[in-house]
Amino acid sequence: MCLAIPSRVVEIDEVSKTAVVETFGVRRKVSTMLLNEPLKVGDYVLVHVGFAMEKIDEEEAKKSLELFKQLFPEELEEEVNQPSEENNKN
Repeated sequence: MCLAIPSRVVEIDEVSKTAVVETFGVRRKVSTMLLNEPLKVGDYVLVHVGFAMEKIDEEEAKKSLELFKQLFPEELEEEVNQPSEENNKN
């Protein structure tokens, strides 16, 4: 089974076609090359294997994130507490 995680866009780099997204307080850089529509800070995207796959509306993103919290509480705790390169920049 593959999951795409809803994430909020916090930075965009048009030159490299990447964005920094945040999910449950964890930030990571993703490619935006697969998106067919313009992206702005504050938008939500579905992220899978390092790629923003599509834009989704904020309400759907928040519903999905709440389900992730309910279904995977231990896994999310581990992810949030795991050091990452992006998180160490801030």
